[in-house]
Amino acid sequence: MAYERWNSANAAMLLIDHQTGTINWMHSSTKSEVKRNTLALAKSAAAVGMTTVMTSSMEDNAQGPLFPEFEAIMPEEFERRVKRSGIVDAFDDANFKAAVEATGKRKLIIAGLLTEVCVVYPALSALSEGYEVQVVADASGSATPTSDALALDRIRQAGGSIVSTIQIMSEMVADWSEGAGPQIMPILGELYAAIE
Repeated sequence: MAYERWNSANAAMLLIDHQTGTINWMHSSTKSEVKRNTLALAKSAAAVGMTTVMTSSMEDNAQGPLFPEFEAIMPEEFERRVKRSGIVDAFDDANFKAAVEATGKRKLIIAGLLTEVCVVYPALSALSEGYEVQVVADASGSATPTSDALALDRIRQAGGSIVSTIQIMSEMVADWSEGAGPQIMPILGELYAAIE
């Protein structure tokens, strides 16, 4: 079967629980790296008009609000974010599931915090419902490297793909000189420049 490149025409991005409190529970990577990659994903999706669904969990509690930068990058998506009351698997939230179905896309790019809780279960649910899933590992993270690796391995065993931020940004681009290429190239340049 021929591989179909994922792009804004056939894929949607799901950004799950990238919250100011939740990131403090993440120690499998550096907070600066995960946040930088997450914002680069959001900027790339916004630049090419990729349908994006955001969700948060218990914003008024320790999890805190979504990263404030999202509001400037994707104001409409930020405003329409699905605020969950504490449901672990976002796919179990009727509003989130409806928002994903409304995208009309069967390819889902997923990133979130924490991988071991808020990413693994919606990824497994999506896969069980016939969606294709790519989880962006370096725009996600868990409490420990071990727990992150185990969650990603479970997704992989269920048929999901594990990718990096730069990998998925590059996949959105068919040609760096035209189409999505010139729109994503500056974001990619900023990301490469910030990597230590």
